[in-house]
Formats: sequence, C-alpha cells, structure tokens
Amino acid sequence: MIKLEAGNVLLKPSHKRQLMSWLRRALRIGERLGEFTLLITMRRSGKRCEVRASVHDSAGDFVCRSRQHDWRDAVRELVRALVNRLHAQQLGRAAIA
Repeated sequence: MIKLEAGNVLLKPSHKRQLMSWLRRALRIGERLGEFTLLITMRRSGKRCEVRASVHDSAGDFVCRSRQHDWRDAVRELVRALVNRLHAQQLGRAAIA
C-alpha cells in the first residue's frame, strides 16, 4: 500500500502517474517481502523540496529522505535509495532462510 502526502507541493495527476511508474520496482520488491506499506511525504521550504519515505514491511522498518531543488530530482534520488534498501532487505532475508 502506498500513501502520498503532498503537503505544500502541487502535483498534477500526470506527476502522480510519473511518481507511480518510478516506484514500480520498489512495489514489486515490497510485495515479495510482505506486509509492505509506504508513506511518502513531500514538503517545500524555500527553494528546496524535501521528500521522506517511511517503509514498513515484514523484514523491518526504515526511513529514507532526500532534499533537492526540484521535486523530480528529490523523488528520483529517494526512489533509488528506497529500491537499494528494499533489495538489501530481500537479500538479507534470503540469506537467513
């Protein structure tokens, strides 16, 4: 499950679709782990945009954060960190089993 709290960042429907396409791989990995919930919060302060992702799954909880000038760059960086962290959890879980 994904929940997006855009805060004071204005996103058009096309931006939301773009965000979902970037998150596709993270969703697949999260579904394999089980009990996957993702909360994305976006805040703009001045010229910077901060994007934070709180993840809960059966392998554990963690938080990723990114701050950039553009919301697209911030989300792209966040998605990369998110996929890397989920992949590491998946590999760690496979090593235990």
